[in-house]
Amino acid sequence: MDRTALAPPSIDLVKVRQQLDRILASKAFRQVDRLQRFLRFIVNESLSGSGDNLKEFVIGVEVFGRETSFDPRMDPIVRVQARRLRIRLTRYYREEGQHDEILIDLPKGGYAPLFQMVESPEPRHSVASVLSSRNTIVVAPFGDENHEHDLASFCRGLTQEVVHTLTNVKALRVLQWTPADDRPELTQPVHAAMRIGGSVRRTRNAIRVTVHLIDSVSRRYLWSTSIDRQLEDGIALQEEVARLISEKVQAEFGGVGHGREGDRPTENLVAYNFYLQGRHRLGQRTEDGLCKAAEFFDRAIGEDPQYAQAYSGLADAHGLLGHYGVLSPVEVCTKAASAAAWAVLLDDDSVEAHASLAHTKSTQDWDFLGAELEFQRAISLDPRYATAHHWYCTSCLTPLGRLDEALEEIQIAQALDPTSSIISGDVAMTHYCRHDLETALEQSDRTIEQNPHFERAYWTLGLIQEQRGDLDESEAAFRRGIQLAPQSPRMHSGLARTLAVSGRRSEAFGILTGLHDLSRKRYVSPFELATIHFALGEPDEGYEWLTKAFQSRCFELIFAKVDPRVDSLRGDARFRQLFAQLGVA
Repeated sequence: MDRTALAPPSIDLVKVRQQLDRILASKAFRQVDRLQRFLRFIVNESLSGSGDNLKEFVIGVEVFGRETSFDPRMDPIVRVQARRLRIRLTRYYREEGQHDEILIDLPKGGYAPLFQMVESPEPRHSVASVLSSRNTIVVAPFGDENHEHDLASFCRGLTQEVVHTLTNVKALRVLQWTPADDRPELTQPVHAAMRIGGSVRRTRNAIRVTVHLIDSVSRRYLWSTSIDRQLEDGIALQEEVARLISEKVQAEFGGVGHGREGDRPTENLVAYNFYLQGRHRLGQRTEDGLCKAAEFFDRAIGEDPQYAQAYSGLADAHGLLGHYGVLSPVEVCTKAASAAAWAVLLDDDSVEAHASLAHTKSTQDWDFLGAELEFQRAISLDPRYATAHHWYCTSCLTPLGRLDEALEEIQIAQALDPTSSIISGDVAMTHYCRHDLETALEQSDRTIEQNPHFERAYWTLGLIQEQRGDLDESEAAFRRGIQLAPQSPRMHSGLARTLAVSGRRSEAFGILTGLHDLSRKRYVSPFELATIHFALGEPDEGYEWLTKAFQSRCFELIFAKVDPRVDSLRGDARFRQLFAQLGVA
C-alpha cells in the first residue's frame, strides 16, 4: 500500500469513526470482545486528544478491568493483547479491508493508534485464491514452430477449438489469455489455476502437435504429450487434440485416479472406515492420537491387505511416533519404511504412497535427493494433496536450506487445507527457520486462535519467544503446553532451555534430572537433552548427547542447517564434524 500518514487533527473524524465501526463489525473482530474494547478505547481517546495518556496502566485498568494495584511489569496482559490487536488489524486489512480508504494502525512501541489515508493498489491474487478455485484454466495460443512459419492459421484454429471444447466442460471456467500469462518474470498475479499451451511443427509428411498442461502456481509441468498425424483434414486433427486435452483436464480437475483422502480405493467399507479414523487421529498430532492412528491403519490392513492408502497411513503414523518423541527411531524406522514401500508396491499411482515414501527417505535415510524426486512424483500425481506440499516443505526443502521454496510449498499446503492446525503451525515454523520471528509470532498466534487446545502450537510459540528474547512469554507458552501434554519430554525440554537462558539454572537442572529419570521408562530424544546442556553452558555434555542423537538419527537433526537453536554451534569444529553426517551442504 502507498500510505500517506495524517495526524488525527487533519483527518475527517467522522470517517475515522465510520472506519472503526466497520472494523468492529467485521468477521475478524466480531467475536473478540476484548480486542473490540481495546481498539474502541484507544481510537476514541486519540480522537479526543488524549492519545498521549495511552499508557499500559491506563489501558489495563480501563479496558481489562485490572485493579488500581495493577503492575504492568508483573502482568503483561496489555502487551499481549496489543500484539494480538496488531495481528487482527493486519488480517482485516489483508482480507476484508483491502480497499478501505482509511487505515487504522497500532505501531509497535506504543498504544496510540495511527490514522492514514490509503491508496489501494490493483488487487492481487494469492496462492490461496488460486487454489481455492482450481476450476479455472487459460489456453495460450499454440506456437507455429515450423521453419517456414506457414502454420499460423492452423495454430489459431487449434487454439479456438481447444477453447470451444473446454468451455463445454461443466464446472470449468476458461479465462481469456493475455500476454502477461506467458511472462513470469513480470511478477504478475496468477489468473488461472492451470495453463494449456503447446506448439505445432511440420515433419516430412506429417504434422506434430505438442501439448503441455502446466500448474500456474508452481509452474510445474503436470502433463505433456505429442500427436503425429497427416495433415489431410486440419479440422479433424484440431478436434482430436481438443478432445484429448479436455479428457486430461477433466481428470485433473475432477480428481480421477488415486491419492486424495476423499477417494475410497477399496470396496471394503469397514477397512475404509478404519482408514478414515486413522487419518483423523493422525491429524491431532498428540501421543494418544498417533498411537490410535497406527492401530486404526493396522485394522484397515487386516480388513483389506491390498489397501495401499492404509499402508501409507501406517507409514505416516509410525514415522510421526518417532518424530514426536513418543517412540525411539529404532522402534519405528523399519516399520515406517516397510509400510511406505508396500504402499507404493500396491499402488504406484497413489499420491499418498509416494508422499509417505518421500517422507521416510528424508527423515530416516537422510536421502534428500531421493526424497525430492518422490515428493515431485507425488505432487505430479495430484497437486491438490496438501500433505505432499506440507512434507515437501518441512522434511526436504527446509532441511536443505531452500527456505523460499519451502515457504511457497507450505503456503500451497495451507491454501489446500486451511483448517489443518499442523499445517498452520508449520507455516510458523517455516518463518522461524527463516529467522523471520515477527511473522512467525503472528502465524503462531493465528494457529492458537484457530485451535486453542493444539499442544504443539504452544511448543512452537515457546521456541519463537525464546529466540525473540521474550523469555517470560516463552516460559508461559511452554507451561501451557505442559498443561495440555503433561508427559511430553519435548515440552519439558523447551521449558528447561528457556529457564536456563533466563539464568534460573536450578530450575532448569531440576527438569533435566527429571528427563533423565524419565528416559529410563520411555524414550527421550538425546537432541532435547543436548539443547538443555548447551543452554546451561555445558558444551561437553551437550556434544555427548548430540553425538548420541546423530547415532540414533533423531528426527530433529534434519533441521540442523536452519534451526535457530543451534546457531551458536555452527562455528564449532565438533558441530561441523557431526553435521557432515547429514549430507547437507
